[in-house]
Amino acid sequence: MRIRTFVSIGLFAAVLAAPAFAQEGESPQMTPEQQAEMEAYMKAGALGPQHDEMARQVGTYDVAVKSWMDPAAPPIESTGVAVRSLHMDGRVIHEDFQGDMMGTPFTGLGRSGYDNVSGKYWSTWTDNMSTGIMVSDGECDDDRNCSYVGTYNDPITGGPVTSRIVSKWTSPDEQTFAMFGPGPDGTEVKMMEMVYTRR
Repeated sequence: MRIRTFVSIGLFAAVLAAPAFAQEGESPQMTPEQQAEMEAYMKAGALGPQHDEMARQVGTYDVAVKSWMDPAAPPIESTGVAVRSLHMDGRVIHEDFQGDMMGTPFTGLGRSGYDNVSGKYWSTWTDNMSTGIMVSDGECDDDRNCSYVGTYNDPITGGPVTSRIVSKWTSPDEQTFAMFGPGPDGTEVKMMEMVYTRR
């Protein structure tokens, strides 16, 4: 599988370089199978309506955060600022978050996109309170309501934990984000809520 992947990547690079060869009077020859593979790669990398929708998220947001350390106790509240920008020619949303968490500076980095191959949205998250990464994927409906399932390594148990994430746009400039995970008794509880308001 790895060899096939390297061959496909090499083929992709060769096709990208084809115009330069053509100027020198040479033209790379591809078999029908290679042509089909190239078309699959081009389709996988094409921008679509999902990416157009993602582009609408670009901007600077004020963020109100609530975190529950104990589901029976009031949440810890904090604020932050998130800047969202497009990367990879519109294929990826990059989020830079700056705020505080329990009185200490908190920095987070999120990336998200839509995978034409899987037909799902994906996201990753890293921050300065961890050396790991959370990886999620899921689906969004026509009203921009999204549901993801993500996994990260829990420092308490030392193993992976699965969380459910939901987000929705309550207006063109306001998005709510909530994360749920296993509580002390194993049942699902709300762990975090973030409200993004675009400036």
